[in-house]
Amino acid sequence: MLRVVNATVIATMFSLGAAVAEPSGTVYTANELAGSISQVQLGSGKTTTVPLDIAPHNVQVSPDGKWLLVVGMPGQGAHQGHTAGGQLQVFDTGDLSKPAMALSAGQHPAHVVTDLAGQRAYVTDSAANEVQVFDLTARRKIAVIRTGKFPHGLRLSPDGKLLYIANMKGNSVSVIDTAQGRETARIAVGKAPVQVGFAPDGREAYVSLSAENKLGVIDTAKRALVATIPVGRMPIQMFATPDGKQLYVANQGSNKAPDDKVSVIDPAQRKVLATLTTGPGAHGVAVDRSGAYVFVSNIQAGTFSVIDSATKTVVATHQVGAGPNGISFQPD
Repeated sequence: MLRVVNATVIATMFSLGAAVAEPSGTVYTANELAGSISQVQLGSGKTTTVPLDIAPHNVQVSPDGKWLLVVGMPGQGAHQGHTAGGQLQVFDTGDLSKPAMALSAGQHPAHVVTDLAGQRAYVTDSAANEVQVFDLTARRKIAVIRTGKFPHGLRLSPDGKLLYIANMKGNSVSVIDTAQGRETARIAVGKAPVQVGFAPDGREAYVSLSAENKLGVIDTAKRALVATIPVGRMPIQMFATPDGKQLYVANQGSNKAPDDKVSVIDPAQRKVLATLTTGPGAHGVAVDRSGAYVFVSNIQAGTFSVIDSATKTVVATHQVGAGPNGISFQPD
């Protein structure tokens, strides 16, 4: 059943006495603790929350905006690995009432991305140490690719030729050739990598080293870690703006001592430009296509924050379901 409410905007910052305008478009969150997904239409403030039969950990809008892909385990809390049998659920973004397809996604699906055409989906199965490949047109799994130990977050390179995957228990990043459908390199990076990201030109990749409170910098030509940058406590997701001048890192902290900080990094100088306060349990990061706005999900607050990248300020905070992890943005 769909639940539609007016979005609760908890806080709005002001500049020179006037409210800073939010972007248009739609934000989706995977509310793992609530067993739901939320759709927030930024222009109108309308929020739609959809209960699911899985505890969703990650969401991703396909490049053409047609599909919303969701991965998770059955029931609340099952993402911890106590229950086998996760799913990839794919929704038509124009109709969230029920999944257009629901596909078995292994023992512990963690994250999902699509190829540039939005025709293939890649899902990490942390328990099986593999990434699963789905043909969305044929609606079936077509391949399985081995990775390092406990693969979690993954991103596609800007040219679509490579997948980088953070192997949390392997302290490494797997490099997958999407054309060959196999791992072609495994890069040692540091302790407990959770997620990866790319510079817009693809020359560098980034990895959150959650147990070291650092962001790792990978030279993609050398396929080697070349630098680390100190950030906040337990960094999770990161995303670069399209011009490559800023990189936003969400620092979640621990469950007992959650952090609410986002590190804004200058990738060229490899230093922190600013540290912003969002909400407890800062976790997921998405950026709009212009790079003007950044969206950060706050797990323990049940919210996501909207950041103006020009002023490096939080301009709004929206209430969603409990435990929002993954976050994705769809332009109008």
